[in-house]
Amino acid sequence: MKIAIGADHRGNDVGKRVMAMLVEEGHQVEATVDCGDRSCDYPDVAYDVSRRVAAGEADLGVLVCGSGIGMSIAANKVTGVRAALVHDEVGAEQARSHADANVLCLPADLLGMRLIERVVMVWLSAEFAGGRHRRRVDKITAIERGDHAVGEAKRPGAAVRVEPGGEPGASASPAA
Repeated sequence: MKIAIGADHRGNDVGKRVMAMLVEEGHQVEATVDCGDRSCDYPDVAYDVSRRVAAGEADLGVLVCGSGIGMSIAANKVTGVRAALVHDEVGAEQARSHADANVLCLPADLLGMRLIERVVMVWLSAEFAGGRHRRRVDKITAIERGDHAVGEAKRPGAAVRVEPGGEPGASASPAA
């Protein structure tokens, strides 16, 4: 499998270790921006990896920064990318099997290396389950295209506005 990997300065050491593990597992790995120990901006790294995944230049992507939050936000701005910030094996499996995540975001400052390695391996070995999850991923894609009506038309119930001091349901009026 061809995997693009990128890390900012806080995720650089973990990113290199993940890259070595992936190569050892037989994957073709392309590293993007190497910040080394100098400060760099995670949106640049996230965009580079995400662009490669969205363009089909890489099958999957892995991003590493201190918390994983910034990388996941930036990566999800790229059309065609479903980036998931994952902290454990359950999240890794569900990111792939339920959401068909094609970019994994990892928090270098919050997880130990052994857990990070397990998360990566679980994520890579999981397969998209399809079925009802396909319908949901298709809705995400529709939102990405700007087709917001897709979600609204099939949503059970309507949003309600509750005035200060009011009870939901009793005196609620439909939201604008």
